[in-house]
Amino acid sequence: MKMSIRNQFTGKILEIVEGQVVAKVKVDIGGGNTIVSVITLDAERELGLKVGDTVTALVKSTSVMIEK
Repeated sequence: MKMSIRNQFTGKILEIVEGQVVAKVKVDIGGGNTIVSVITLDAERELGLKVGDTVTALVKSTSVMIEK
């Protein structure tokens, strides 16, 4: 599959926290870094995600804002 997404981080799922509508999936991408994705429960279940799975986080964003 060809994609235009250049920011790809492969890692292992550390934690999945299910809410009523979405799941937060925490992925260890190495070097002491983690990334968290919020996806629908349907997507989590369709992918069959579980802790320990190797996954790739694909990041495509026009802006990332952080304020303190």
